[in-house]
Amino acid sequence: MQTVAVIDYGMGNLHSVAKALEHVGAGKVLVTSDAAVIREADRVVFPGVGAIRDCMAEIRRLGFDSLVREVSQDRPFLGICVGMQALLEHSEENNGVDCIGLFPGQVKFFGKGLQEDGEHLKVPHMGWNEVSQANHHPLWHDIPDRARFYFVHSYYINAGKPSQVVGRGHYGVDFAAALADGSRFAVQFHPEKSHTHGLQLLQNFVAWDGRW
Repeated sequence: MQTVAVIDYGMGNLHSVAKALEHVGAGKVLVTSDAAVIREADRVVFPGVGAIRDCMAEIRRLGFDSLVREVSQDRPFLGICVGMQALLEHSEENNGVDCIGLFPGQVKFFGKGLQEDGEHLKVPHMGWNEVSQANHHPLWHDIPDRARFYFVHSYYINAGKPSQVVGRGHYGVDFAAALADGSRFAVQFHPEKSHTHGLQLLQNFVAWDGRW
C-alpha cells in the first residue's frame, strides 16, 4: 500500500486534506511532522493557510525548507494554497518574506481598491472561480477547462517562468492558479473544498507517476 505524507508544520486544515485523500483511495495517509516518515512516503502533500511569515518561520525552524527541496525532487509532490506560495522565491506579505524558492516568481498583494469593470472586488478573494488550463498536465485528467475551484487568498502568484504555469485564474488581475515542474505540482485553490473537480484532482495526484 502506498503512503501519502501530509506535512504538518502547525499551519493549515490538514485533516480535511487527509480525509479528502482517503476518500479518493490514497492508501495510507499520514499527517506528520516526522522528517523520517515524510522521506519514506511515496507521495507528499504540503498544505498551508494563514500568514506566510508565520508559515516560513515554522518551516525553517523545523528544517522543512530543505526537506521540501529534497522530497519534491523524486516523487509526486503537491503544494496547496499557502503551501504553494511558500514554494516561490519571495512574498511581499508582512513587508517581505523570503520563501523556499523552488519556483521562480513573487507572491503579491491583490491590493486595496481592486476593481473589475468598475465593480469593487473584496480582498481576500474568497469563493469559487474558474481555472483555465494553460498547459496539459496529468493532474487535469477528466477535469474540464475552466472548471471552478474554491479559493481563499489575499495574495497571488506572479510566476517568473511562464512555462511552469499550468493553470490561470483571474480576480481583478491574472494570476497563476497552478504551477508544475517535474514531480512538483502546486495549486492556489483548495482541492479538498472544491467538490467534484477538487476530488478528481486529488485522485489524479494519487495515480500520478510524477512525470510531466
